[in-house]
Formats: sequence, C-alpha cells, structure tokens
Amino acid sequence: MPGKTKKTRRVNKAEWLDMALEILETEGISGVRVEVLAKRLGISKSGFYWHFRDRQELLDDLLDYWSHEITEIITANPEIRTLSPRDRLFRTAEMILEYDLPRFEIAIRQWALHDAVAARAVRKVNRTRVSFVEETLAELGFKGDELEMRSMLFACYETWESPMYREISRKRRRALISRRVDLITGK
Repeated sequence: MPGKTKKTRRVNKAEWLDMALEILETEGISGVRVEVLAKRLGISKSGFYWHFRDRQELLDDLLDYWSHEITEIITANPEIRTLSPRDRLFRTAEMILEYDLPRFEIAIRQWALHDAVAARAVRKVNRTRVSFVEETLAELGFKGDELEMRSMLFACYETWESPMYREISRKRRRALISRRVDLITGK
C-alpha cells in the first residue's frame, strides 16, 4: 500500500544484553556477534550502534550487566539487607531459585578461562557474593575459619546447585532451602 511505512521495532540496551547472555550460554563467546544478535532480535545491525560503540563495549557491558543482574540485585538490595540474617539467606536462596540466577554461570566462567577481563569480573562477583554472606553470618557470631567456610559453602551451593543438578525439580529445591539455611547458620 503506497504511503505506508513499516514500523521499526526498537530494542533497548537490556534486550541486547539479555540476548547476548542467551547466545553466550548456547554458543559461547565466539557466538556473541553483532550480526547474530541483530538477527535473533529481528532487527537490523544498525540498531546495535545506538547502544554500543563496538563488540568490545558490548562484552564489557555484558560483564557489568551479568554482575548487576545476577549478583548485585541481591547483595545491594536494601530490602534484603534489612531482614534478619537467617531470613536474608533464605530470601537470597529463594530469589536465586525463583529467577534462575545461576543460569549463565557456566558460560561466563568458560569465557573467563580465556579472557582476562572476564576473569576479573568473575573474581569480583565471587568476592561480592562471599562478602555478602560473610557479613550476614558475622551478625550471627561466626568468626575466622567458621565464617569463611560457611560463607563459601553457601555461595558455592547457591551458584552451582542448579547448573550441576538440573534433574532436581524446582519444588524439591524450594523444599530444601530452609534446611540448607539451618545447616549454614548452625540451627
């Protein structure tokens, strides 16, 4: 029909980053390319340049996005920080399960094996996660090796349960949260 223009779909930066994470998960870092992202999002490649200078900026932003959306969404959450220590750990575990936060762990860490910038981002996230749990458990009186061991144990469990044991149902995982928090807090 003459005079009609095709409406162009707009894709925001978060949509580009979400798609980049999905591609990273299925194809690895070599699959995270502008052409592939644009095709999967159903738009032209030029839309990419509204949000990123180049692929490297996308990758840098992807690491920041992963850190924020997967870790800081909990560790910097003021509502979670006001909860009692036990409830804080319980809510953390619930959110990790509810939003499948460990979904991209294997892909990100695989990338980090071959990229110094990604490796630094992973180390920073590890420190952030363990520090959050340490602060929480310190409120319960844990110190020294007990504090360190329990904090790392909680962080490792919450990071790796889902990727390692995909066969365990969400219902079963939810049922185990309270027991796990009791174990970590010494109840």
